[in-house]
Amino acid sequence: MARGALGGRRAASVPVNEGAGAESVRLDVWLDVACVFATRSQAKEACGAGKVDVNGGRARPHREVRIGDRISVTGHRGQRRELVVRGLAERSIPRAQARTLYEDVTPPVAPEVAEARRLDRLMTPKVNEGRPDKRDRREIIRRKGR
Repeated sequence: MARGALGGRRAASVPVNEGAGAESVRLDVWLDVACVFATRSQAKEACGAGKVDVNGGRARPHREVRIGDRISVTGHRGQRRELVVRGLAERSIPRAQARTLYEDVTPPVAPEVAEARRLDRLMTPKVNEGRPDKRDRREIIRRKGR
């Protein structure tokens, strides 16, 4: 039994583009492979929760994605990302190569909004720190201007 040049294995790290065999890939698989979400489970959960739209319509995890589709992902704190599919892949590929599977066309955030987000992050209390110690209390009093 003769094997090919790669020992009978196919190269799984090559993204599938327009001219190759596959024309579409499941949405949850593509979101995972393109490193939009860390795992396929997270991608599937986001699709089920209505956080992912394809071409303006709500998308289910089993929806097929094609080259040229426009994907909107609502992420952390309601921030939306607009992605245009430029390549397809069904299996995991290196992160640098995964970034070539889409074009990020998200409009830039207005400077006022960016500054408001930064201030909001600075002013939110730290989680699970418990009761303030003496140094923290003095800082709070100093900030309040008493």
